[in-house]
Amino acid sequence: MTLLLGPNRYGKAETRLVRVVRDGDVHHLKDLNVSSSLSGEMEPVHLTGDNAAVLPTDTQKNTVYAFARRHGVDQIEDFALLLACHYVDSQPTIHHARVEIEEYAWERIPATGHSFVRTGQEVRTCVVHYDRDGSVSVVSGLKDLVVLNSTGSEFHGYIVDGYTTLKPTTDRILATAVAARWRHSVTDVDFGKSYAEVRKLLLEAFADTHSLSLQQTLYAMGRRALEARPDVCEIRFAMPNKHHFLVDLEPFGLDNDNEVFYAADRPYGLIEGTVLREDAPDAGRAWE
Repeated sequence: MTLLLGPNRYGKAETRLVRVVRDGDVHHLKDLNVSSSLSGEMEPVHLTGDNAAVLPTDTQKNTVYAFARRHGVDQIEDFALLLACHYVDSQPTIHHARVEIEEYAWERIPATGHSFVRTGQEVRTCVVHYDRDGSVSVVSGLKDLVVLNSTGSEFHGYIVDGYTTLKPTTDRILATAVAARWRHSVTDVDFGKSYAEVRKLLLEAFADTHSLSLQQTLYAMGRRALEARPDVCEIRFAMPNKHHFLVDLEPFGLDNDNEVFYAADRPYGLIEGTVLREDAPDAGRAWE
């Protein structure tokens, strides 16, 4: 029997980085979670334990901190690109780097220039892949963007079988926690501006769409982003349906005209889908 080493990678997961920029009495805060994964000439370390080709994961952690001090941190996509290119270009045994970053938002408390409150907004994300041949991919995104329409949503006309108890409705609450990732077709992008606009477009489409299904809303959101942003060629969604069930108040002698609901956390419907341009370039490893 012949055994072969299959695809592999290694790295340092979830390096927590907080970077403070002191502009006199006014401070600026970046709060990141950085993960890196490297692959390349790794047969010897797996087969014989020879570590000569291995850049230690502790070194990857230290690089994050050193680069934050040396280069600063502005847009997470640019910082991820900087790290990924460094790992591959500085080490001949490393052929591919993947860097993933999550950014947590803080809002300055007006009383001082150095006091902050963690906002309840979404988490901004990115994943960068860089190969020794110079190929690069950038996927930006967000998760935990919780949105709700209190009306303007229907659900009916679905399959009914012997196990169906759900009643059709022409007026329901539609709520979800959006996780969206969008692939850039180019890397010469103002990532901060792009992120802000895509986020705005997704929210507008969610609000504007009279929804007959969460799938319809998902597609409308993706279409809105792609039509407005030529640098984005593909967007993927995972959107749980945060169910709100009307409470039966008849036992208490009360009516309930779509006013009192029970918010159920599980089980939930999970709607996933992709919207992409017909001429979108090959994704390669972008979604890995």
